[in-house]
Amino acid sequence: MKFALLVAILAEDLEEKAIDIAKNAGAGGVTLLDARGIGAKEKKTFFGLTYEGSQAVLICVLEKKLSLAVMKALTVKLDLARHSKGVVFTVPLDHIAGIDTRQLERFEERIKDDI
Repeated sequence: MKFALLVAILAEDLEEKAIDIAKNAGAGGVTLLDARGIGAKEKKTFFGLTYEGSQAVLICVLEKKLSLAVMKALTVKLDLARHSKGVVFTVPLDHIAGIDTRQLERFEERIKDDI
């Protein structure tokens, strides 16, 4: 079984919706990180300080085919192609340890359903 790391960097207000979308698309668990970012165009705020806003980073270890399905669901349902409120990408994983065996069983069942 091949695995991928799905990373979604989103506007903070999309966090809960993104978690629901990812879980409904097959993600068993999601790791959340808080982040700050600076975009290409800096926004001016109070006293000339720049502030882009808080962001949420969602990380999931998924079976490779499932990672693409979750990425597509996030992109479509959050309308990321039209609204620049986030980015989603996957990275292949060569080695992994510590993944819950129940999660592996869920991945296998999902793959069997697709075949």
